[in-house]
Amino acid sequence: MLTLLGAKSAAAFAARGGHFRFHWPLLAAATLALSSCMPATMSVATTADPADPTAKVARVGYRSAVAPYTSLRPAAPMPWRERNDAVTPQPKQDR
Repeated sequence: MLTLLGAKSAAAFAARGGHFRFHWPLLAAATLALSSCMPATMSVATTADPADPTAKVARVGYRSAVAPYTSLRPAAPMPWRERNDAVTPQPKQDR
C-alpha cells in the first residue's frame, strides 16, 4: 500500500514538473504507526502443543459448494436431429 502511495505521489510530482524525493524518516514513522494497529499474536507458551493428543481443537465443519443447485431445465432434451430440423429454413418451392 505504501508502494502504491509512493508511486502515485511520484507521478503527481512528475506531472507538475517537480522533482520527487522520498523521505525515509516519514516512511519509518508511518511503518511504526501502522504496526501499532496490528493485532497482538498469542505467545508460544499459551498455545496448545500440537503433539498433545488430549489438546482441545475446534470441530471441522463441511459445507458443500454445490448443495443449493437445482436444475432449471424446462423439459427433457430432444434428439438433435429433430431440434435441427425444427429451426432449419424450409426450401423454396418456386425454383
